[in-house]
Amino acid sequence: MSSVKQEVILWLNSVVIGLNLCPFAGRPTGENRVHFQLSDSSTEEGVLADLMAEMERLDQTPVAELETTLLIIPNRLQDFFDYTQFLVWAQSQLKRHGWQGVYQLASFHPNYCFAGADPEDDENLTNRSPYPIIHIIREASLAKAIEYFEGVEEIPERNKACVEALSVAQKKLLFPYLFGG
Repeated sequence: MSSVKQEVILWLNSVVIGLNLCPFAGRPTGENRVHFQLSDSSTEEGVLADLMAEMERLDQTPVAELETTLLIIPNRLQDFFDYTQFLVWAQSQLKRHGWQGVYQLASFHPNYCFAGADPEDDENLTNRSPYPIIHIIREASLAKAIEYFEGVEEIPERNKACVEALSVAQKKLLFPYLFGG
């Protein structure tokens, strides 16, 4: 397994699941139903083709075998603005290919910054990953998970409070790629 995938798996287990930022992530991860796909493409067109291929993989694979995919993009979209522009393009392709309402794209990036937040705000840590990542979520699975989870609307505020409460040492341990470690 590549070191890039290993870093992403560590981030998923220690940050996303470890801090319980996504209460729905633990089960499919524990059941080995999360696919980690590395996009080696050096062009945005190639990354988009990789993204489309992963949605086709999800179309062809039963949810009992494969719940979700993380498309990891280590060679492109390092600039957060470029990444957000790419997401607009990717969303339009979902609609074009009839996947709107079937899949949802969640975004993670080393320089993630929520609208209205300052880049230095701790709340951005909830979506800061070691590499640009597009998480392809099955909307039917998400709807089912939400149905059984109370307080879904409180998740963003709870996550913000969680990362803001981390000490500097904890942040350096959990996000070494942000602190030169």
